[in-house]
Amino acid sequence: MLVGVTSSGDGEFHPPTIMEFFPPAILFEGTPFELNRIMLVRLIAVAAMLVLFWLGTRKMTIIPGRGQSIVEMLLDFIRINVAEELLGKKDGKRFVPILATIFFMILAMNITGVIPFLNIAGTSVIGVPVVLAIVSYVVFIYAGVKKNGGNFFKLALFPSGVPKAFYILITPIEFLSTFILRPVTLTLRLLMNMVAGHILLVLCFSATWFFFVNADGLMALFGVPTLAFGLIFTLFEILVAVLQAYIFTLLTAVYIQLAISEEH
Repeated sequence: MLVGVTSSGDGEFHPPTIMEFFPPAILFEGTPFELNRIMLVRLIAVAAMLVLFWLGTRKMTIIPGRGQSIVEMLLDFIRINVAEELLGKKDGKRFVPILATIFFMILAMNITGVIPFLNIAGTSVIGVPVVLAIVSYVVFIYAGVKKNGGNFFKLALFPSGVPKAFYILITPIEFLSTFILRPVTLTLRLLMNMVAGHILLVLCFSATWFFFVNADGLMALFGVPTLAFGLIFTLFEILVAVLQAYIFTLLTAVYIQLAISEEH
């Protein structure tokens, strides 16, 4: 919730805690299908995304209507500015479905952090960022093996043009940076941006609630700047939601490009 005052109404300010990201179960508690608030937000985000794309593509025509035009414009943004820009038309066409899926899935789950009554990003708990990073990693490995076969790992770990004696130093660094740090940094970059954004919004609006509802006298006026900061951070969080989806997708395309290039 965006309310920092406890349900007991003790009148004290309670800042957000890490427990914001570990809410109690709502449905099916104690079963493998247990759902909490964040899981429901994720399901809502995915369902909304699927419905919007279905509405925009259910009646495809040569001369597109408004819904079809919007969907095509969004897909063209990923196809032209990410897939084809980095991978070329041939390879871009191959990988644009997975790149578009990653982008719109992240965007849908990020934007829930500023939607009333949802108020938390589906990517603010590590599960989704990890899964998406694994997908990106698997696609990167697949692209490299598809292009270079078994030589992919040799090319990645033993760059050409380096004196053999330096491989003792270079190969462990390449292994760490290419096969370990890439999925880790993809996960942490997305996760921490969404966590930080949620905490800032909760802090601002919790303080606003506290000052307007519980503070006495002139102290209540402090609710005005906290509300203003909350609205500003909301706009900023929308920008971050889009930017993080784009960066994750762009880096995935960069990794694919590196995997299918002639030299690494």
